[in-house]
Amino acid sequence: MTVEKCTLVFYFFFNNDEGMEWVNVSTKDYKAINEFHLNQLASVGQIAAGIAHEVKNPLTAVKGFLQLLKESPTDEYLDIAQSELNNALATLENLLHVSKPDAEDEPYQPIKLAVELEVLFTLFQDQIYRVEIQRNLLDTETPIYGKRNQLKKALFNLLKNAFEAIPQKGTIFVQHYATDEEIHISIKDTGVGIPPEKLKMLGTPFYTTKPEGTGMGLTQVFSVIYEHQGKIDVHSVPGEGTTFHIKLPKMTNTPTRGVINLNVEYAQGEDIRHFLLRNQDVFEKRLLAEAVNVNEKINEIQRVGNIDLLSNAHKLVLYIVDGREHEMISFARKEGVAWAKYSLTLALEWVQTVRRVLWDFLYNYDRLHSVGAQSSREQFFELERRFNHMMDQFLNHFFISYTECKDQLIQSQREMVNNLSVPIIPLTANVCILPLIGTIDKERAAIIEEKVINHIGEMRIEVLILDLSGISSMETSILNQLMGLLNGMTMMGCKAVVTGLRPEVVKQIIRSGISFEKSVITKGTLQQALVDFLHE
Repeated sequence: MTVEKCTLVFYFFFNNDEGMEWVNVSTKDYKAINEFHLNQLASVGQIAAGIAHEVKNPLTAVKGFLQLLKESPTDEYLDIAQSELNNALATLENLLHVSKPDAEDEPYQPIKLAVELEVLFTLFQDQIYRVEIQRNLLDTETPIYGKRNQLKKALFNLLKNAFEAIPQKGTIFVQHYATDEEIHISIKDTGVGIPPEKLKMLGTPFYTTKPEGTGMGLTQVFSVIYEHQGKIDVHSVPGEGTTFHIKLPKMTNTPTRGVINLNVEYAQGEDIRHFLLRNQDVFEKRLLAEAVNVNEKINEIQRVGNIDLLSNAHKLVLYIVDGREHEMISFARKEGVAWAKYSLTLALEWVQTVRRVLWDFLYNYDRLHSVGAQSSREQFFELERRFNHMMDQFLNHFFISYTECKDQLIQSQREMVNNLSVPIIPLTANVCILPLIGTIDKERAAIIEEKVINHIGEMRIEVLILDLSGISSMETSILNQLMGLLNGMTMMGCKAVVTGLRPEVVKQIIRSGISFEKSVITKGTLQQALVDFLHE
């Protein structure tokens, strides 16, 4: 009996574009298909678990507050419940945007990604002290054709992930270059890296390697790149870092960016003010679609700076349309103060976004108003000139107010630092202690001298204990300044007590030929001085 080799054949029921059909495959193909289906099931399971988690939590909170409302009706419970419902709806909205990116009303246009990268770098200025960005941007004038805000948001998410992947100090390498048919962008970090078994799940909604996160950022990245017929490769080594390499097709021709016809309502003969009020919802959607980076931080900006972006945008636009210049200037100064607590870069992006969207509405108003109405180019350009003048006025006074407030904040912070560097602590009505720690340079020595002399004059203290146990060395010029301060204290009738002189400082004093006057009392430790002068 001979045993012949045989090939196992498996049948699968596939649903393709042309209908349902049975397909037979070999053992090898079966294993590949099986692995593919397992990966699909894992992704579906991850998405289902993510949706359940992200939506169930706020809905559970809403259920709890509704039960509390039955027992004790209060508006506070309603506000919190509404906030939780908004969180659940935002989660579903994000998922819908990823699944149907074409639904976002944004036109295709020529985009220079190197320029967009330079703009994005400025949004991470607060991280530059610990993470260095090394950039190698070539072929910067080569454009692609795509949706600017979606691509900008995708690049922002990649840069944000790169910064977050570096726990302490590190470097991010960004490259941009062109080949015959493609634009290449590489973002490499020296962060913690991603284990190999987790790489294949990247881009799945609600799958994340971070303790706090939904994974929707990378999902948006993959979705946008694929929508633009691009490719994205990920390479990562745990402990060494991760590299995202993006390839996007170059723009072969140079179409001009057209105007945007918005889906707006218009009543025959109405002025532009009522046109804007009628289409307020459309205006808000255009703002959020244009200001990609600000959109990500709306809640944070509200919390930190108490700035209601959408409400303030409507207020600014109405001031401009109505020509209320004085009220707009007052508003600009208030906005400058509010934004001084936050990011100037984001403030400028938001204001410029308001300008662009207002222009879109001005065009659509003129387009609809011209039908069946007496309209002229002179009227249009007069309106455009007035709007631009008002916006320039707003920015001018915004900058002045922002700068003034920022200077005041810097000055108050400097005073706070000075106070912390010279902490005169009252022990009794007549006895104070000044513990000095760290390095004393000429500037700090001058601050110490001024604060000590003024404090003695104002408080009429009789004993000031200077504890120098936190000072390891002082230059000779600083020692001379200190001796002058001690003599000045004595002249003002205040006993100068020096404690905690370290051997290194004493050697410097001996070598410099400086000696304490008899009026200066020295003690080995702060504890000894406290015992002597608090029990007199």
